[in-house]
Amino acid sequence: DPEEAFVAALSSCHMLTFLYLAAKAGFVVESYRDEASGVMTPNESGRLWVSSVILAPAIAFGGDREPSAAELEALHHDAHDQCYLANSVKTEITIAPRIV
Repeated sequence: DPEEAFVAALSSCHMLTFLYLAAKAGFVVESYRDEASGVMTPNESGRLWVSSVILAPAIAFGGDREPSAAELEALHHDAHDQCYLANSVKTEITIAPRIV
């Protein structure tokens, strides 16, 4: 349905931006799986809209080094800031990453 496609699009945009930034920083991502979810609530007019999305990526790193907690937070922050879809919607987006 369209709501699930919307959540999936936000998830994909974040993932692709994160993967780019992680590679640029020298991290090897072996797997990335997001269990994204969205919440629909009525707006001021009583019409439903996707008011919030939670991205919950589970990421496994390989290679010689793994990002610290601060580096991982910075990667997700930068990915969110650079995701053109996240910058195009008024939906609240929360990122709750997990390291596998």
